[in-house]
Amino acid sequence: MPLNDCVVQNQLVPVELVSRLRDSTDDLGNGVKLSRQIDDEGYVFLRGVLDQDAVLAARDEVFGRLMEVGEIKPPPIDGIVTGQSQRREMFNDLGVFWRSVSEGPVLRRVTHGARARKTVDAVFGEPARPQDYLWLRPGAVGCSTGLHYDYPFFAYKANRVCIVWMALGDIHVCEGPLMIVEGSNKFTDLIDSMRSDDDKVKLSPKDAQQAAYQSKSTDDVLTFVRARNTRLLTEDFQAGDLVVFSLFVLHGACDNHSPISRARLSCDVRWQRASDSIDERYFGSNLTGALGNSYADMRSAQPLAEPWKRSPTGVQPHQLTRHNH
Repeated sequence: MPLNDCVVQNQLVPVELVSRLRDSTDDLGNGVKLSRQIDDEGYVFLRGVLDQDAVLAARDEVFGRLMEVGEIKPPPIDGIVTGQSQRREMFNDLGVFWRSVSEGPVLRRVTHGARARKTVDAVFGEPARPQDYLWLRPGAVGCSTGLHYDYPFFAYKANRVCIVWMALGDIHVCEGPLMIVEGSNKFTDLIDSMRSDDDKVKLSPKDAQQAAYQSKSTDDVLTFVRARNTRLLTEDFQAGDLVVFSLFVLHGACDNHSPISRARLSCDVRWQRASDSIDERYFGSNLTGALGNSYADMRSAQPLAEPWKRSPTGVQPHQLTRHNH
């Protein structure tokens, strides 16, 4: 079934430039095969490996908190955006509020629970551990995420880090889900350039940001995809689906152009080998995040109804842009 409703940078993606992710659910019991796919293709897509009822309960918890600040209409599980917000009026510290949402107990039982751990262990082929710092992403209509690599931000001390992206509810392609550039884990020109100054980018968030978004050729996504003779890979996700991908996969998010103003809700957690050293920025009770301000640095800490605003540093790990439809 073709993906004929994928929009990127306010442009309908031609069917020849978009395809579905390869489903590896049947290989879940074969750790060797899953690890090989990560090496070969940069990602593994698994259907329904998380408990659907638990995922929907986590969705209800998150959107319930956003309903309390006037950003989501009741019932919260539907995720329909109001276009308004009382978040700033109700909370002096938006970072503290967003951390409380991101550390909700129902959500954490999904993102850091036994099902997720068992799945990631299988992909790694050995015990893995998640970072405590969680990227929770509600995306309203008009939101998208530009193409980028994650490598510079999350590999300071660990030798192997993967991103685990989870669909917290059904996410149709028109609602702005994850997209991956097919074969981008083999784009050696971009990857070598990004890695050429490893020590510098690991210590400087600004340099890491520039490295992640270093290629101006990715600014026009469709032109970039055509020039590389490749495709965008995405999916109509269902509650309980997840994608594991390496730091060396070029990815972003499609435009959310939901006809009913439904917000996409997803999250991603960085996992690493349990035997590797930890980066204190992302673990423990005093985690600071990449920029030093913990959850206050996240775009999601800002009210859902507000357009993008840059941080004082001008740097964001995942730069979210707005398009008018």
